[in-house]
Amino acid sequence: ANTNAIISSQGGNTGSYAAGICADYSVTDGGVTYDDWYLPSEDELNQLYINRAEIGGFASSYFWSSTESSITKARYQYFNGGNKSSLSKSGSLYVQAVRTF
Repeated sequence: ANTNAIISSQGGNTGSYAAGICADYSVTDGGVTYDDWYLPSEDELNQLYINRAEIGGFASSYFWSSTESSITKARYQYFNGGNKSSLSKSGSLYVQAVRTF
């Protein structure tokens, strides 16, 4: 729901912002295309952090969530320590597209 709300606030256009990048992502495997990706909420991102060793492939960096903390800031999580905070939405951080889990 957060990703759709973010895209709606951008006039329905996806593009070079975190939620739009995730919504545009698709993977084709065995002839099946999976195109239902989204930017995880703060709680979903934290579950990825908790299970990062089992999942693998995460950079030791900062990742955006789709959770807003104000009109100008969104929540993020550091995948090398787990710290969470807010940053201006114009900042550049990693994104991790997810499907429902």
